[in-house]
Amino acid sequence: MQVFADDGARIDVRVDGRQRKTAVVLIHGFPMTRAIWEAQSDALARDAYVLLPDLRGAGSSHASDGPYLMERLAADIAIVLDAAGVERAALVGHSMGGYVALAFARMFTERVTKLALVASRLRADTDAEADARRTLADRVEREQSIEAVIDAYIPRLLSDTTSARHPEIVERARTIARANAPAGTAGTLRGLALRVSSEDIAGDLDLPVLIVAGGRDRVVEPAEARSAAAQFPRAGLTVCAQSGHLPMLEEPRCVTEALEGWLAEPA
Repeated sequence: MQVFADDGARIDVRVDGRQRKTAVVLIHGFPMTRAIWEAQSDALARDAYVLLPDLRGAGSSHASDGPYLMERLAADIAIVLDAAGVERAALVGHSMGGYVALAFARMFTERVTKLALVASRLRADTDAEADARRTLADRVEREQSIEAVIDAYIPRLLSDTTSARHPEIVERARTIARANAPAGTAGTLRGLALRVSSEDIAGDLDLPVLIVAGGRDRVVEPAEARSAAAQFPRAGLTVCAQSGHLPMLEEPRCVTEALEGWLAEPA
Protein backbone atom coordinates (compact mmCIF):
# COMPACT_ATOMS: atom_id res chain seq x y z
CA MET A 1 0.00 0.00 0.00
CA GLN A 2 1.21 3.50 -0.77
CA VAL A 3 -0.13 6.66 0.84
CA PHE A 4 0.74 10.31 0.35
CA ALA A 5 1.41 12.81 3.10
CA ASP A 6 0.03 16.34 2.92
CA ASP A 7 3.32 17.57 1.42
CA GLY A 8 3.23 14.92 -1.31
CA ALA A 9 5.77 12.54 0.24
CA ARG A 10 5.00 8.92 -0.63
CA ILE A 11 4.96 6.47 2.28
CA ASP A 12 5.21 2.79 1.40
CA VAL A 13 3.42 0.38 3.75
CA ARG A 14 3.29 -3.39 3.89
CA VAL A 15 0.06 -4.84 5.26
CA ASP A 16 -0.08 -8.29 6.87
CA GLY A 17 -3.04 -10.17 8.34
CA ARG A 18 -6.77 -9.81 7.91
CA GLN A 19 -8.01 -9.83 11.51
CA ARG A 20 -8.92 -6.17 11.83
CA LYS A 21 -10.16 -6.38 15.44
CA THR A 22 -6.60 -5.66 16.59
CA ALA A 23 -4.45 -3.29 14.54
CA VAL A 24 -0.71 -3.03 15.18
CA VAL A 25 1.82 -0.63 13.65
CA LEU A 26 5.45 -1.79 13.69
CA ILE A 27 7.75 1.24 13.39
CA HIS A 28 11.39 0.62 12.58
CA GLY A 29 14.42 2.39 13.99
CA PHE A 30 17.47 4.01 12.41
CA PRO A 31 19.29 3.15 10.19
CA MET A 32 16.85 0.32 9.49
CA THR A 33 13.72 -0.32 7.42
CA ARG A 34 10.54 -2.30 8.07
CA ALA A 35 12.49 -5.45 7.16
CA ILE A 36 13.74 -5.48 10.75
CA TRP A 37 10.28 -6.71 11.85
CA GLU A 38 10.02 -9.74 9.55
CA ALA A 39 9.85 -12.41 12.27
CA GLN A 40 7.45 -10.43 14.47
CA SER A 41 5.12 -9.50 11.62
CA ASP A 42 4.79 -13.11 10.49
CA ALA A 43 3.76 -14.16 14.00
CA LEU A 44 1.50 -11.23 14.89
CA ALA A 45 -0.34 -11.32 11.56
CA ARG A 46 -2.00 -14.59 12.58
CA ASP A 47 -4.25 -12.69 15.01
CA ALA A 48 -3.84 -9.01 14.14
CA TYR A 49 -3.89 -6.53 11.29
CA VAL A 50 -0.26 -5.47 10.99
CA LEU A 51 0.93 -2.29 9.28
CA LEU A 52 4.64 -1.94 8.50
CA PRO A 53 5.57 1.45 7.07
CA ASP A 54 8.95 2.41 5.77
CA LEU A 55 9.27 5.78 7.44
CA ARG A 56 9.73 8.86 5.31
CA GLY A 57 13.22 8.77 3.82
CA ALA A 58 13.76 5.07 4.56
CA GLY A 59 13.56 1.94 2.41
CA SER A 60 10.87 2.21 -0.27
CA SER A 61 9.41 5.51 0.95
CA HIS A 62 10.13 8.95 -0.50
CA ALA A 63 13.03 11.02 0.76
CA SER A 64 11.58 14.51 0.99
CA ASP A 65 13.56 17.53 2.13
CA GLY A 66 14.68 17.14 5.74
CA PRO A 67 15.05 17.35 8.61
CA TYR A 68 12.44 14.73 9.51
CA LEU A 69 11.11 15.75 12.88
CA MET A 70 9.59 12.97 14.98
CA GLU A 71 6.31 14.88 14.86
CA ARG A 72 6.39 14.83 11.04
CA LEU A 73 6.97 11.07 11.06
CA ALA A 74 4.17 10.64 13.60
CA ALA A 75 1.80 12.61 11.36
CA ASP A 76 2.76 10.25 8.53
CA ILE A 77 1.69 7.30 10.72
CA ALA A 78 -1.68 8.98 11.26
CA ILE A 79 -2.11 9.28 7.50
CA VAL A 80 -1.22 5.59 7.13
CA LEU A 81 -3.91 4.66 9.66
CA ASP A 82 -6.45 6.86 7.89
CA ALA A 83 -5.67 5.23 4.54
CA ALA A 84 -6.03 1.78 6.07
CA GLY A 85 -9.34 2.66 7.68
CA VAL A 86 -7.95 2.13 11.19
CA GLU A 87 -9.16 4.47 13.91
CA ARG A 88 -7.08 3.14 16.83
CA ALA A 89 -3.99 0.94 16.93
CA ALA A 90 -1.30 -0.53 19.12
CA LEU A 91 2.07 1.05 18.34
CA VAL A 92 5.40 -0.76 18.51
CA GLY A 93 8.52 1.33 17.99
CA HIS A 94 12.12 0.23 17.84
CA SER A 95 14.71 2.83 18.91
CA MET A 96 13.86 5.86 16.71
CA GLY A 97 10.54 4.17 15.99
CA GLY A 98 9.87 4.47 19.70
CA TYR A 99 10.47 8.22 19.51
CA VAL A 100 7.96 8.36 16.65
CA ALA A 101 5.45 6.28 18.62
CA LEU A 102 5.83 8.60 21.62
CA ALA A 103 5.36 11.67 19.42
CA PHE A 104 2.23 10.02 18.00
CA ALA A 105 0.96 9.32 21.52
CA ARG A 106 1.46 12.99 22.39
CA MET A 107 -0.31 14.22 19.24
CA PHE A 108 -3.02 11.57 18.83
CA THR A 109 -3.45 10.06 22.30
CA GLU A 110 -7.00 8.90 21.62
CA ARG A 111 -5.83 6.77 18.69
CA VAL A 112 -3.36 4.66 20.72
CA THR A 113 -4.61 1.46 22.38
CA LYS A 114 -1.23 0.19 23.59
CA LEU A 115 2.40 1.22 23.34
CA ALA A 116 5.56 -0.89 23.08
CA LEU A 117 9.09 0.53 23.06
CA VAL A 118 11.85 -1.82 21.91
CA ALA A 119 15.40 -0.69 22.73
CA SER A 120 14.15 2.89 22.89
CA ARG A 121 14.31 5.75 25.38
CA LEU A 122 12.42 8.78 26.66
CA ARG A 123 15.11 11.43 26.83
CA ALA A 124 16.32 13.68 24.01
CA ASP A 125 19.86 13.67 22.64
CA THR A 126 22.59 15.32 24.64
CA ASP A 127 24.32 18.23 22.89
CA ALA A 128 27.24 15.97 22.03
CA GLU A 129 24.97 13.28 20.58
CA ALA A 130 23.07 15.83 18.49
CA ASP A 131 26.29 17.36 17.19
CA ALA A 132 27.58 13.92 16.20
CA ARG A 133 24.40 13.22 14.23
CA ARG A 134 24.63 16.53 12.37
CA THR A 135 28.29 15.93 11.56
CA LEU A 136 27.47 12.48 10.22
CA ALA A 137 24.56 13.87 8.16
CA ASP A 138 26.93 16.37 6.57
CA ARG A 139 29.34 13.56 5.70
CA VAL A 140 26.58 11.43 4.17
CA GLU A 141 25.57 14.30 1.91
CA ARG A 142 29.14 15.13 1.02
CA GLU A 143 30.04 11.54 0.13
CA GLN A 144 26.60 10.60 -1.23
CA SER A 145 26.95 7.29 0.59
CA ILE A 146 25.59 5.81 3.81
CA GLU A 147 28.59 3.55 4.41
CA ALA A 148 29.86 5.91 7.11
CA VAL A 149 26.55 5.50 8.94
CA ILE A 150 26.69 1.72 8.65
CA ASP A 151 30.25 1.66 9.94
CA ALA A 152 29.37 4.00 12.82
CA TYR A 153 26.12 2.34 13.88
CA ILE A 154 26.06 -1.40 13.16
CA PRO A 155 28.99 -2.39 15.44
CA ARG A 156 27.35 -0.51 18.34
CA LEU A 157 23.89 -1.90 17.70
CA LEU A 158 24.80 -5.58 18.05
CA SER A 159 26.02 -7.31 21.17
CA ASP A 160 29.59 -8.59 21.29
CA THR A 161 28.21 -12.14 21.33
CA THR A 162 26.18 -11.57 18.19
CA SER A 163 29.10 -9.95 16.39
CA ALA A 164 31.46 -12.80 17.32
CA ARG A 165 29.19 -15.80 16.83
CA HIS A 166 26.57 -14.76 14.28
CA PRO A 167 28.09 -13.13 11.22
CA GLU A 168 24.85 -13.79 9.35
CA ILE A 169 22.99 -11.41 11.70
CA VAL A 170 25.68 -8.76 11.26
CA GLU A 171 25.36 -9.06 7.48
CA ARG A 172 21.56 -8.97 7.70
CA ALA A 173 21.68 -5.72 9.65
CA ARG A 174 24.08 -4.18 7.13
CA THR A 175 21.91 -5.32 4.21
CA ILE A 176 18.79 -3.78 5.72
CA ALA A 177 20.60 -0.49 6.38
CA ARG A 178 21.90 -0.33 2.80
CA ALA A 179 18.29 -0.07 1.55
CA ASN A 180 18.33 3.55 2.74
CA ALA A 181 19.32 6.40 0.43
CA PRO A 182 21.76 9.16 1.46
CA ALA A 183 19.20 11.97 1.29
CA GLY A 184 16.75 10.20 3.58
CA THR A 185 19.50 9.12 5.94
CA ALA A 186 20.78 12.68 6.32
CA GLY A 187 17.26 14.04 6.85
CA THR A 188 16.60 11.44 9.53
CA LEU A 189 19.85 12.14 11.37
CA ARG A 190 19.04 15.84 11.52
CA GLY A 191 15.52 15.13 12.74
CA LEU A 192 16.83 12.85 15.47
CA ALA A 193 19.16 15.62 16.64
CA LEU A 194 16.17 17.95 17.04
CA ARG A 195 13.83 15.65 18.91
CA VAL A 196 12.39 16.61 22.29
CA SER A 197 12.16 14.51 25.42
CA SER A 198 9.03 12.43 26.08
CA GLU A 199 9.60 12.14 29.82
CA ASP A 200 6.87 14.71 30.46
CA ILE A 201 4.09 12.57 28.95
CA ALA A 202 5.02 9.10 30.23
CA GLY A 203 3.07 9.48 33.46
CA ASP A 204 -0.06 10.56 31.60
CA LEU A 205 -0.22 7.54 29.26
CA ASP A 206 -2.61 5.29 31.16
CA LEU A 207 -2.52 2.34 28.78
CA PRO A 208 -0.65 -0.98 28.58
CA VAL A 209 3.01 -0.20 27.89
CA LEU A 210 5.72 -2.76 27.14
CA ILE A 211 9.41 -1.98 27.39
CA VAL A 212 11.70 -4.48 25.65
CA ALA A 213 15.41 -4.15 26.41
CA GLY A 214 18.54 -5.86 25.19
CA GLY A 215 20.48 -7.28 28.10
CA ARG A 216 23.74 -6.32 26.36
CA ASP A 217 22.56 -3.11 24.72
CA ARG A 218 25.31 -0.46 24.73
CA VAL A 219 23.00 2.27 23.37
CA VAL A 220 20.05 1.99 25.78
CA GLU A 221 21.37 0.00 28.70
CA PRO A 222 19.04 -2.20 30.79
CA ALA A 223 19.16 0.24 33.73
CA GLU A 224 17.80 3.01 31.51
CA ALA A 225 15.07 0.69 30.24
CA ARG A 226 14.04 -0.15 33.81
CA SER A 227 13.94 3.54 34.65
CA ALA A 228 11.74 4.24 31.62
CA ALA A 229 9.33 1.46 32.56
CA ALA A 230 8.95 2.95 36.03
CA GLN A 231 7.73 6.24 34.58
CA PHE A 232 4.58 4.76 32.99
CA PRO A 233 1.53 3.90 35.13
CA ARG A 234 1.01 0.48 33.50
CA ALA A 235 4.32 -0.77 32.10
CA GLY A 236 5.94 -4.17 31.91
CA LEU A 237 9.57 -4.92 31.12
CA THR A 238 11.07 -7.77 29.12
CA VAL A 239 14.85 -8.17 28.85
CA CYS A 240 16.25 -10.22 25.97
CA ALA A 241 19.40 -11.22 27.80
CA GLN A 242 21.77 -11.93 24.90
CA SER A 243 20.74 -9.00 22.69
CA GLY A 244 22.24 -5.66 21.95
CA HIS A 245 20.18 -2.88 20.37
CA LEU A 246 18.60 -5.11 17.70
CA PRO A 247 16.75 -7.83 19.65
CA MET A 248 14.30 -8.36 16.76
CA LEU A 249 17.23 -9.86 14.84
CA GLU A 250 19.35 -11.15 17.71
CA GLU A 251 16.61 -12.87 19.72
CA PRO A 252 13.49 -12.69 17.54
CA ARG A 253 11.49 -15.17 19.60
CA CYS A 254 12.05 -13.17 22.79
CA VAL A 255 10.61 -10.05 21.16
CA THR A 256 7.76 -11.90 19.47
CA GLU A 257 6.62 -13.61 22.66
CA ALA A 258 6.78 -10.35 24.59
CA LEU A 259 4.64 -8.60 21.98
CA GLU A 260 2.15 -11.47 21.83
CA GLY A 261 1.69 -11.36 25.61
CA TRP A 262 1.35 -7.58 25.59
CA LEU A 263 -1.27 -7.67 22.83
CA ALA A 264 -3.25 -10.29 24.77
CA GLU A 265 -3.55 -8.00 27.80
CA PRO A 266 -6.87 -6.17 28.20
CA ALA A 267 -6.64 -2.52 27.22
